[in-house]
Amino acid sequence: MAQSLNTKVELSTTGVYYVGIGGNKVGKFLVGDKALEFYPDNNVEKYVQIPWNQIQQIGANVSGKSVSRHFHIFISDNRKLMFASKDSGKILKIARDKIGNDKVVKMPTLLQKFGRLFAKKS
Repeated sequence: MAQSLNTKVELSTTGVYYVGIGGNKVGKFLVGDKALEFYPDNNVEKYVQIPWNQIQQIGANVSGKSVSRHFHIFISDNRKLMFASKDSGKILKIARDKIGNDKVVKMPTLLQKFGRLFAKKS
């Protein structure tokens, strides 16, 4: 049975966890005082719980003042998890309070990545 790490939930919203090719899971985020948690709708026993102290970095693409729906979480065992939510900005604001401002970053957009690839080297 799924047991939450959180004692207090600050945000509950829907979203997607990108597991791999064809393995995307739709479910619920519970963002609380101890962890960021994701529970898939089709089987809550396949949950993902990420304690705040295991997150090395969290980031999303930012364009102007809008935050992308997609965000990446880099955790302590050198893994990168990718999620999407309509409330990604709210999730990132809570994460900023929990893990610190320096660990919440702007990820480069696809155009920025290609721009660096083809930039002239001096």
